[in-house]
Amino acid sequence: MTTTSPAPPTFAGGVHTLPIRVYYEDTDFSGVVYHASYLRFMERGRTELLRAQGADQSDLHQDGAGLAFVVRKMVIDWLKPARMDDIIDVVTTPREVRGASMTLHQAVRRCDDLLVEAHVTVACVRNGRAVRIPDGLRRLMAPQDTTGTE
Repeated sequence: MTTTSPAPPTFAGGVHTLPIRVYYEDTDFSGVVYHASYLRFMERGRTELLRAQGADQSDLHQDGAGLAFVVRKMVIDWLKPARMDDIIDVVTTPREVRGASMTLHQAVRRCDDLLVEAHVTVACVRNGRAVRIPDGLRRLMAPQDTTGTE
């Protein structure tokens, strides 16, 4: 029985890490994480990245008069399985911010093992139509230079 708790989320250098424990409800009959569960894990990672930047999705929706983000495109590779009671990390990194969309890289890891990797494009919408990402949020979500060069 695994008794350790997941570590708290971290946000540094533009990279957000969300530790998650895998529960029975996340798995199939064999105790392996069901493929669609990773989509929920990654949605939580994107939501918590926004929250770490001070942009709560419910506030954006309410204060931004219905502003929301929807997944436009996702390219995903399932590489290794996670299992019930594993503690996994959902690592979310902004890659590009454009007019009404942004692209993020997401990785689901268990320690040093890469389990799932995804490239996700989300669109900013209001009333079902694409709208420009607000400038303040655009600045917050701009990819940070992690190469160490200027």
